[in-house]
Amino acid sequence: MWLPTVWGGFADTLWSMSWLRALKETARSGLTVERRRLEPVVAARGALGLALVVGLSLALFGPAVAVSSAFGAFQAAIATFQRSWRPRPTLALASGASLAVSTFLGYLTGAHEALFLALLLLWTFLAGLAWAAGPTAGIIASSNVAIMLVTVTLPTSVATAAGHALVIFAGGAAQAALVVLLPVRRWGAQRDALADALAAEADYARRLRHDPVAPFDPVPLMTARSAAAVTPRQARTRPAELHGARGVAERIRPVLASLADPAVGVPEEGPERARVRELLAAAAEVLDAAAHAIRHGEPMTAPPPALAALRTPDTGAVLKGPPHRAALRLTALLGDVVEAADPGTRTPEAPAGADTRTRPTLLRLVPVVVAEVRAELRPDSPVLRHAVRVSAVTAVGYLLGTWLPFGHGYWAPMASVMVMRPDFSQTYARSVARFGGTLVGVALATAVVRSAHPGTYLSAALAVACAFGMYLLMRTGYAAGQTFVSAYVVFLLGMAGAGLTQTVRERVLLTLLGGILAMLSYAVYPAWETPRLRGRLADWLASVGAFAAVVTARYADPAGPAGPDVREALLRTRAARVAWQEAVARATHEPVRHRGLSHAAVEQAEHALAEFGRVAMLLEAHLPERGTPPVPAAAALAESLRRSTERGAKEVRERREPHWDDLRGTVTAWSARPPDHFLLDKGAALLLECLDELTTALMEPKRSA
Repeated sequence: MWLPTVWGGFADTLWSMSWLRALKETARSGLTVERRRLEPVVAARGALGLALVVGLSLALFGPAVAVSSAFGAFQAAIATFQRSWRPRPTLALASGASLAVSTFLGYLTGAHEALFLALLLLWTFLAGLAWAAGPTAGIIASSNVAIMLVTVTLPTSVATAAGHALVIFAGGAAQAALVVLLPVRRWGAQRDALADALAAEADYARRLRHDPVAPFDPVPLMTARSAAAVTPRQARTRPAELHGARGVAERIRPVLASLADPAVGVPEEGPERARVRELLAAAAEVLDAAAHAIRHGEPMTAPPPALAALRTPDTGAVLKGPPHRAALRLTALLGDVVEAADPGTRTPEAPAGADTRTRPTLLRLVPVVVAEVRAELRPDSPVLRHAVRVSAVTAVGYLLGTWLPFGHGYWAPMASVMVMRPDFSQTYARSVARFGGTLVGVALATAVVRSAHPGTYLSAALAVACAFGMYLLMRTGYAAGQTFVSAYVVFLLGMAGAGLTQTVRERVLLTLLGGILAMLSYAVYPAWETPRLRGRLADWLASVGAFAAVVTARYADPAGPAGPDVREALLRTRAARVAWQEAVARATHEPVRHRGLSHAAVEQAEHALAEFGRVAMLLEAHLPERGTPPVPAAAALAESLRRSTERGAKEVRERREPHWDDLRGTVTAWSARPPDHFLLDKGAALLLECLDELTTALMEPKRSA
């Protein structure tokens, strides 16, 4: 059953120019070294933990045990650098425990090639499925397989396998203890996420001064929301300034858009527009000051000129109607930001009514992860295809490495499992980067070993130095970090007296073999994102249509129950939009046909749905208060929006021309008797205009063909 799929995927990739372009772009991406803010203190802490573990293990147990403990401490420190909102000690302990289990099972089966190969297939397949739980779990699981391939080659017996597993876990525990004993910028990741969200809104306010319909990327707000989820233990120690500012920031965004948009606000020129620009500039300054205070944990100093501009009493004389209400709402929300961002004005407890999000503990997370993995067990799942690819390639690489007369053949499968990712671009970029980094790192480390003949302790010191370099530069690019990782492995194995006879040429050739196998596997059994773009677009259309319908329905029943329906619909819309953007980014460099969505169609369709979402957000910004007279016509608009977007999403998936008959009928009926609410009257027409633009974007390539 899978052969036609494999051949179909392979046939679609036989475009030489597309492949040349894709390989060029991914190679450039893999070898790029980005300028990032370095964290030398955190890198030094990780290297210190590694040095303590290696030194004690050498002194007490000897080189073989020291190598095992070193891998545990090394991997645990890498886990603490991953983009995760869980406590760093928890990540280090989880990494050390999982690596200990992996290597213990590897030791038990290492003497029997058939058993070890079966374990390798199973373990690599599970590591591939771990990507369903997120990149942090996927990276840790892949690293466990790679390190298992190395450690099981060390001379040992089954009787000491448990001891090696114990010292590996001890290495992870040592890194966790150092994170607790030597804290560096506690809650730093959460502070940065919240500060980035506030800074993004400050930038948005500035852009609205010159472009009243400027777009806004919701990713910073989504990242801040993810960072705000805490475990029960974290909730007891979370700084006060991280409690309420995010929720206020999310409520500010639609108010900014409503204040600036000429469709529901003030004219594009004149004294009203000048006043709006002044308010937007003041809002940007206040938001930037709050972002700085939260990022650095300092008391907030609000700029007096900005506060004076927000509190000018003549606002009511210049602005009238909805713009005036938006200005008053903006001033109140910015006051909440100033209060929330100042740790001196709040108590450590969460304020009443705050949007407190809980994160499950690792044990409670197990059924959630199992459910996510089960959801990926379908033939078209990119995660399942990745698991199949990586397990097959690792097994083939292991057999070829064993068969080739180079010795230490684990370099080939280790390269494969570390570079392979569920998407094409990352796999190919990392393959090129790993080969380049391995070439440099192995050449330098082997030259040092063969020329200086360092002893056990000097080799250990050189390995720790390489680990420090890797921790320091790992976020600047995969190639830079891989250079130090390759040298680290050479020095560490040299400390144990292993691998000294292997030359640079042999190690590099095996790494090249692993990279080539990884790249070929994606060509033979791909999981292209390009054919799924229409489905992603349909998901975004359905979610943003549901959001617009829920918002509109509130106008028809302001006195109804105040449920979380609007908020939940907004979050679903954001998630669908980000999923679409990520899919487009992955599909950009894929060497396959656009299959109905050209680059121009993608851009125009994205613009149309972004405008649709912006209009819905303007309606949200002016939701009626409880007790406001209802607008019965809004119920008909909400129902027509729901039906039109649901049917349109189905038509987009089926590659048919989407129609918006229900919404068009409502707008036409309103032309004679518009509803008693100018926002709904204008909003309905603008929403239909956006959907018509989407139809044009999707059908224009077919008409031109």
